[in-house]
Amino acid sequence: MEQDLFALTPDSAEEPNKASKSASSGRVKQAADKASPLAERLRPQTIDEVVGQKHLLGPGQPLRSAFENAHPHSMILWGPPGVGKTTLARLMANAFDLPFISISAVLGGVKDIRDAVEKATENRQKTGRSTVVFVDEVHRFSKSQQDAFLPHVESGLFTFIGATTENPSFEVISALLSRSSVYVLESLKEDDLLELLDRALKREYPTLTVTDEAKKILTGLADGDARRFLNALEVSATMALDRGVTVLDDKFVRKALPATIRRFDKGGDNFYDTISALHKSVRGSDPDAALYWMCRMLDGGVDPLYIARRLMRMAVEDIGLADPRAMEVTTNAVDIYERLGSPEGELALANAVVYLSVAPKSISVYQAFNKMRAFVKKDG
Repeated sequence: MEQDLFALTPDSAEEPNKASKSASSGRVKQAADKASPLAERLRPQTIDEVVGQKHLLGPGQPLRSAFENAHPHSMILWGPPGVGKTTLARLMANAFDLPFISISAVLGGVKDIRDAVEKATENRQKTGRSTVVFVDEVHRFSKSQQDAFLPHVESGLFTFIGATTENPSFEVISALLSRSSVYVLESLKEDDLLELLDRALKREYPTLTVTDEAKKILTGLADGDARRFLNALEVSATMALDRGVTVLDDKFVRKALPATIRRFDKGGDNFYDTISALHKSVRGSDPDAALYWMCRMLDGGVDPLYIARRLMRMAVEDIGLADPRAMEVTTNAVDIYERLGSPEGELALANAVVYLSVAPKSISVYQAFNKMRAFVKKDG
């Protein structure tokens, strides 16, 4: 009787194996999910989960309307890193149940475009629908490579979505621009990042508490970049949990991210003091001091492009017509940095800092412009 109870026929013997494989597959998937970065684990699955970009995704706004009206269309998403360009492209494909192909313009080339055409053609034959082709860093593709997309966008084979951190008016060919809507994405605000933090704590770190001081450091360090914010949080939270720490405070965050933060605290007064010192050094024509404060900011992990924007502002406001070439020198330095990156490109910014410091100063246009704007505003 016992033998009958536990005897398995060939057909029934397969079921436990299937269940075992299914359970094993589930465990592998779960492990894979945990192994992926926090930013990937928290990637929004619906448009309502997207943080920020209210000017595009709020009620009645253009991208929200496109989703609600089931109207996929080709577009260029222009914005800084970590603001949701890839996420929006994936959500567009999921919302309309369209095949999704991703191409990196940094790593890809003509072969990837040909492969995308073949896959999209197969999808069209099977379903009669277009394929969402997402091109990350589309400005890295040459003019001829961008041209290769045109016939397939015109035929409807591709719903083209390009992502770029550069101004598409200069970096994307006009023919592709004319067939796409351009949406400008903004850096995430502090409230957006704090919303992300609450979501991460609830889903991934329910036993962890983050102090207000630590939040300021993390949001300041992110500089509007969700990916950078979540990466910093993940490093800090993982180290805290490994050590049995349940409260993540500013001291612990500084220990967890020393190479990134060091003395430069973007969330505190030291951040503004350092920027002020850089400005005053340039205005005071002290190149040694200006170079020192710039290096302090770089040493602390600030985005060099943030410094670049400050330098361009100084060239316009503080030097102006006393040396119009200052704007050209600064713009060229920024262009060189964008082409070379760190650390080589930082030398170009150093050249600009020294040039601005020794250049003659004039705020005449700055003052006249502000007075004229105020006059026009009051004048009936």
